[in-house]
Amino acid sequence: MTIEFLILTILGLTAYSFFLSKRKASALNAINPLDVHSQPHYHGLFSAILTIAPAIILLFLWSWLENSIFKTNLESYFSDVVDPYKVSFYVSGVKSFVAGASDTLMNHSNFSSAVEYYETSTKMSLALKSIVIVIITLITFRYSLNLVTAKFKARDLVEDIVIRTMKYASIFAIFITLGIVLSLLFETLRFFESVAVTEFLFGTHWSPQMSIREGQVGSSGSFGAVPVFTGTLLISLIAMLVAGPIGLFSAIYLSQYASNRVRSYAKPIIEILAGIPTVVYGFFAVITVGPFFRDLGIFFNIDGFSSESALIAGSVLGIMIIPFIASLTDDSLSAVPRSLKEGSLAMGATLSETTTRVIIPASFHGIVGSFLLAFSRAIGETMIVVMAAGFAANLTANPFNAVTTVTVQIVGLLTGDQEFDSAKTMSAFALAFVLFFLTLILNIISLSIVKKFREQYE
Repeated sequence: MTIEFLILTILGLTAYSFFLSKRKASALNAINPLDVHSQPHYHGLFSAILTIAPAIILLFLWSWLENSIFKTNLESYFSDVVDPYKVSFYVSGVKSFVAGASDTLMNHSNFSSAVEYYETSTKMSLALKSIVIVIITLITFRYSLNLVTAKFKARDLVEDIVIRTMKYASIFAIFITLGIVLSLLFETLRFFESVAVTEFLFGTHWSPQMSIREGQVGSSGSFGAVPVFTGTLLISLIAMLVAGPIGLFSAIYLSQYASNRVRSYAKPIIEILAGIPTVVYGFFAVITVGPFFRDLGIFFNIDGFSSESALIAGSVLGIMIIPFIASLTDDSLSAVPRSLKEGSLAMGATLSETTTRVIIPASFHGIVGSFLLAFSRAIGETMIVVMAAGFAANLTANPFNAVTTVTVQIVGLLTGDQEFDSAKTMSAFALAFVLFFLTLILNIISLSIVKKFREQYE
């Protein structure tokens, strides 16, 4: 039995317990509905939860424990190797060979023995694990059916499980956020041990090159991040200048002026843009938009226009984030109570006056949220910038020049075999932390503006 078949077996038994418990509860409900505490679907949900939860927990714990044991035992086969990284390399090689991802026997006397041990142990562990988990699932399956009675409070238990799950999910999300922030902070502090904070925040030259050998020409690193953040801001502003008006006007038209027939076709077409992969937008920028702007620059005799520029990347990025603004703004405008619109029209205001003076102010917080989401999406984009703007870190406000962004530099710094003890690699974490901090400040300012505006409106 494979692990995939084991999971399918657990899911099958879970579904079967749901339908059987629901059917049994429906039969009880048909006899005397006044004596039944919970609806049949609550009994089915509780039986499904009781069936699948122990199996999944045991599967996770067993897999985690066996991986730790196998790793320790495999490392013992290579105890003569001093370098711990080389030991990990041999262990990974054994696992890859058994999994079929590699057919190369590594040059070590115990490698074949380790492969034989790992292959035999994994098969035995999988067989034993499958038997134990299936037996436990059948036991819980049978027990859940016996609990289906008229007085059993399945609804209360299911609602309590759902509430606790949402509570723990919220706590987990908070801890994940704290973990991300702390991991960035610690690595950033390590970076600032070798590079001054003032040089990073106020330096105007970005060239994170470190010497590989002594006396290497052009190996002096320069970590002035101002050009990187300037390029990020320039491309994002161009994208918002493209997407902001188009998305906002599209949302106003669809929510206030368009007929139901037009809206039913237009909104899904606009939202299709959000499902297109970013690499496709990158090809569109390189093949279509780039040559168009280049020919336009030649026609108007614009000097210094590059085939890789902030204008090209920002324009295509703006097209990509149009549905974020249009769809969310449309939802905010449509959520305004109809009584406000009808009251304004009844007082003699035109539809345009009602839209600008009543509908938009009432949904202003949602509109700002859509613009913030689109702006954050623009800041975090990488593929379009790589293909349409390049890697050049230029300190310029000219949209016709090539620039780079924070995310592009992070990808470049962490791509390939990198050592995490050099200033070059650590600079990626510093860029990410500063970008996170700037985005947080932007969100705080925006929320304060929205709160103030809503108080004035109310």
